[in-house]
Amino acid sequence: MERSLRSARVATYVYFVLYGTLLGTWVVHIPAIEERTGIGHAMLGGLLVVLGLGAFVGMQVAGPLTDRLGTRTVVPAGGVLCSVTLFLPGLAHDPWTLAAALLVFGLCNGCLDVSMNTHAVHVEKAYGRPVMSGFHATFSVGGVLAALAAAGTASAGLHPAVAMAAMGAVGIVIALVAARALLPAAPAVEGTGAAEESGAALVAGTTLPAEGGGSTGRVWLLAVLALMVMLCEGAANDWSALHLKDVMGASAGAAAFAYGTFAAAMTVGRLLADRVAARFGSLAILRHGAAMAALGITLVALGPWMWTAFTGWALFGLGLSGCVPQLFSAAGHADPATAGANVSRVAGLGYVGMLAGPAVIGWLAHLVALNHAFVLLTLLCVTTAAGAGVLRTDPSVVRRGGPAADRTRQAETTAGNH
Repeated sequence: MERSLRSARVATYVYFVLYGTLLGTWVVHIPAIEERTGIGHAMLGGLLVVLGLGAFVGMQVAGPLTDRLGTRTVVPAGGVLCSVTLFLPGLAHDPWTLAAALLVFGLCNGCLDVSMNTHAVHVEKAYGRPVMSGFHATFSVGGVLAALAAAGTASAGLHPAVAMAAMGAVGIVIALVAARALLPAAPAVEGTGAAEESGAALVAGTTLPAEGGGSTGRVWLLAVLALMVMLCEGAANDWSALHLKDVMGASAGAAAFAYGTFAAAMTVGRLLADRVAARFGSLAILRHGAAMAALGITLVALGPWMWTAFTGWALFGLGLSGCVPQLFSAAGHADPATAGANVSRVAGLGYVGMLAGPAVIGWLAHLVALNHAFVLLTLLCVTTAAGAGVLRTDPSVVRRGGPAADRTRQAETTAGNH
């Protein structure tokens, strides 16, 4: 059992890297695709709404489907579909074909995202301690890899569709190979009491206790916070490179590293976030992280020099890094029987922000300078910090340790995972 759990954790890392690389490959090719299709910032913002809507629909379908069929079936299917459709935006030659490509790609993105996050919740439950941020860190690693690959292919003059198709082919192989190591089913719980303990026995303050059907209201509050946080993340994904190119006058190669800086900072933050959450709780991660992100994006919006922009994107990424994993984890642990559906609610509304929200930045950039439009993100980060209290848990319910956590620690020690 310990060996299979360890393998399942590694496989989860693989899918998060895969997803980050596939999505990052689309992101870093946005400037080239924008030029090829002859669209402006405002039109691009509108087309990103299509991508967001596709992802939202895919998530709502994938959540209940994952609860019914299991992550071992849905996760690899999502990985293959996402890889197969990656090259479609690179083939677009006008706004209509780009919209169709983004709709299909978004549907497949949503399926992979919800299913792999649901599997991550199951792995975290089996471990009995926070591990969710580590998975999201590897998603950011994928973004860094995509930025590096795009810089190389752009320098070589490779057509975006060819570069994206090659990455998709690699993704298909990875998705199929990693599938065998996934958990066959969610960790078993012994009745209601065991279910509550399994959700609550994670380190105090790191997740919501399992609450069954009564958790629905709080899950939707988590979803609203996810909407704001992921709108900010989506803005960095879709506009960071264009900000360096259009506002700061950077070259195409240097502009690609704006997103790389943000993604690298996200990676570092998420590698540290599980330990910080175990010590100080998820509320602290969300509140102080959102405040740091507000400072960073303000530097981007108002800073007059290139180094202030890179510093701002780094602080923005570091601050946001731990926020989304805490929200996803809390939703997944709210009710083990509907983990997929709850994750789909939070992820779905969050990705409406991540993929459709940047449209707002595009529309604002049509009215004001692009960097000034980022002030909206400052306001959203401040609001998120103020609303972080939704993660506050009842001390009488959440205990440090407990039998479930003790069993997991003992099994982990035997397996050699410290």
